[in-house]
Amino acid sequence: MAILIIIATIVLIIATLLPMWRHPHWLVRGMDFPRLQLASFASLLLLVQVLLLDYAQAKTWALISVTLLCLAWHLWWILPYTVLWQKEVKTTRIPRPERKLSILTANVLTPNRKADALLRLVNQFAPDVLVTLESDHWWQRQLDQLQADMPHTMKCPLDNLYGMHVYSRLPLEDTEITFLVEDGIPSMHAQIMLRSGDAVRIHFLHPAPPSPTENPESAERDAELVIVARSVVSGDQPVVVTGDLNDVAWSATTRLFRKLSGLLDPRVGRGMFNTFHAEYPFLRWPLDHLFHSNHFTVTSIQRLPYFGSDHFAILTELSFSPLRGERQSGLEADRDDKSWAASIADEQEVSAKDVPKPGE
Repeated sequence: MAILIIIATIVLIIATLLPMWRHPHWLVRGMDFPRLQLASFASLLLLVQVLLLDYAQAKTWALISVTLLCLAWHLWWILPYTVLWQKEVKTTRIPRPERKLSILTANVLTPNRKADALLRLVNQFAPDVLVTLESDHWWQRQLDQLQADMPHTMKCPLDNLYGMHVYSRLPLEDTEITFLVEDGIPSMHAQIMLRSGDAVRIHFLHPAPPSPTENPESAERDAELVIVARSVVSGDQPVVVTGDLNDVAWSATTRLFRKLSGLLDPRVGRGMFNTFHAEYPFLRWPLDHLFHSNHFTVTSIQRLPYFGSDHFAILTELSFSPLRGERQSGLEADRDDKSWAASIADEQEVSAKDVPKPGE
């Protein structure tokens, strides 16, 4: 039993240390994902060590100490996404309909044919904006029935798991569909007009994940996040970025995006809102995101019921409250962050200048 405990502790150490290495290989970057599972594993391992090992041996205390350090490290990353943490975004005090912006983000899973289930969610919750990821021509035909109530659209049906559609009740202006880093991987950019007349710059993203079957490295995904972050940081315009970023909320690269962009994460202090994998409760991570500038407060965030995809949809309702939100602040980039970001963008030969800036 002692040998098994030692082996388990070594595995935990390796899994904990790997993400500290900034190498973009999928195996290294993939270890950012299961921090919740690794924290649970460390807790169970710690319990086993305390109950079964001999306290008279120095190696027992070494194993317990290392396991405690690993547990503390993983908790440091994930605790901000619990109610134990201070909220990064203020809660809306008095929602005003003319200042509301609600967005339903849904990765539909291309082979999923339960469009009726998603349409029922849209009809039930009536978001201002629906953005779908992985939507192909078949999905477009199903979603087009929403146009009676959501007439403002952007459409990019693809059969490669990276199609994207936007349906909006609110007017969209300066719309543009681009392929920022990789051919076949679109992003959408627009200016959306609130009922109050205020204009909001919005970006819809779905970069490819690091995986052995798609991109062996995270370099392309990271580059897209970096250049979008750099493109929004300099302006005073209200900004929202949403989509399936194929990265967890607590990863070093998502934190880098938040630092560079200055955008806020309304989940901090409210919960993880794990959206993937919908069918495996013990293997879930927050992959679908919404970040926004400090012009907004948050009215509500909901993970919606299962609709047949491997992702749950997430519905976020914001309120345009620039005066109340002006004292909100998130993470800040230091010199090392900026240097890392520059190396990521330079490697892919992309720039913030490649990102459309609707409304400018």
